[in-house]
Amino acid sequence: MNLQAVFADNKGSIDVQLTPDEALALTGVEFNGNHKIKTEAQRKIRNAFEKTFEFDK
Repeated sequence: MNLQAVFADNKGSIDVQLTPDEALALTGVEFNGNHKIKTEAQRKIRNAFEKTFEFDK
């Protein structure tokens, strides 16, 4: 599946609230093999991105 994002400008920003553990997990820090922390952070970012920008399918 190919998606194309339509950006009003290339300088847009999104705001995402992450816990300190989630932010660290995105930098590569592992928490005793608990990948759910990183997965949750990625989900939050994806959801915020989808709410901010339009996608053409």
